[in-house]
This record gives sequence, structure tokens and C-alpha cells, in this order.
Amino acid sequence: MLGFMFITYGLEPSTLECSFLTFQALIGTTLQVLAGLLNTTSGAVYVKKPKCFVFQNPDYQVVMPTVEADVAFGLGKLNLSNDEVKSRVLEALSAVGMSSYLQRSVQTLSGGQKQRVAIAGALAEACKVLLLDELTTFLDENDQMGVIKAVRNSLHNSEDVTALWVTHRLEELEYADGAIYMEDGKVVMHGDVASIQSFIQTKQSDYIKRTYCS
Repeated sequence: MLGFMFITYGLEPSTLECSFLTFQALIGTTLQVLAGLLNTTSGAVYVKKPKCFVFQNPDYQVVMPTVEADVAFGLGKLNLSNDEVKSRVLEALSAVGMSSYLQRSVQTLSGGQKQRVAIAGALAEACKVLLLDELTTFLDENDQMGVIKAVRNSLHNSEDVTALWVTHRLEELEYADGAIYMEDGKVVMHGDVASIQSFIQTKQSDYIKRTYCS
């Protein structure tokens, strides 16, 4: 299991449990707590390690001159041989559909391609949990779909990996295995995508009726 979460940092106390080999979409802002970027004021957070946080803006994360160098960057701390590093880099880039970009300059990549390189870097480190922070916010439709498909393919090609994806785009939920809806700092609903979508659409409809039809 991904673990057990009970947090009260700008949030109501919450308990979430997610299975591995799933793509869970969160509508809310808990990812920084799970990543350890923010501390809890009480309670406990458990996330299986290694875990990797992928930022909303890839320019904060993709910093090396070439794609190969960037994906390999995090592997320096693992004491791997050169052959092992190359193997991990190629496997990770293949998982996100970027293997033909090995020697490309990072500066020539689109925003979506940079996001895929960032995801590849996390996969190369054999992360068990991918914490993905609104990856498609700055992307056009083509890059948006490329990133979503890269995450899905990564889960299919890797063992024991869970992706937690924060999004405000409802259309992205259909690619998830499950979703968690948060409102005003607390979990409102956690379940299958169809139920979450129906719940949100009902809330939107009720809001429109109250606002414009009363």
C-alpha cells in the first residue's frame, strides 16, 4: 500500500489509502506534504520510498544541458556503474516515449517534453511513488496528452509504482484509476472516477442554479 495519511497542515485531518500500480488523481493540494516539502503540525504521514516529486514547472527540475545528462543526474548518488546508469536512462526514456531524444539539448524541448524528461528522471531512480503536481497547467493539448500517456505507460512498464496526480482539469480524471476530491482543505470524496465526476458535475449544476436561476 502507499500508506496512511493523517495531516493537519492547512488541511482538515484526513485519511487516504491508495493501492500500488494505480494512477490516482487528487483535486486539492496535499502533494507537498506527501513529498516532505511541508511539515505537518500533528499526525503522521507515511509514503513508501523512494518517492519523487515532479514540479508543475519543468524548468525548476530539468536543468542539465542534454536529455541524457538530465535523466542520469539523480543517479550519481546511487553508486552505479556507467553501464547501469546508461541502462536505467534508456529504459526510463523509453517508458515516456523519449528514447530518440537522448542527445537533444534540453533547451530545444517543448514544455510537455521537458515534463516527460522529469518523469523519466524519477523512473530512472526506481521511485515507488510519483508525486505529480499539476503537470499539464502550462501545456497545450498535444503536450497535455503526451504527458498523461507517459505517466500511464510508465505505470504499465514499471513494477510497484503509484502515481499521485494533482489536477484541476476534470477531463484528466478519465485516465486515472481512482480520484480524491478535496474542498476547503478536507477530503470530500475518494472513489472511482465516474463517481467523482458525477459528484462534481452535480455540484457545478447546483451552483449554477443557485447563482443564476434564483
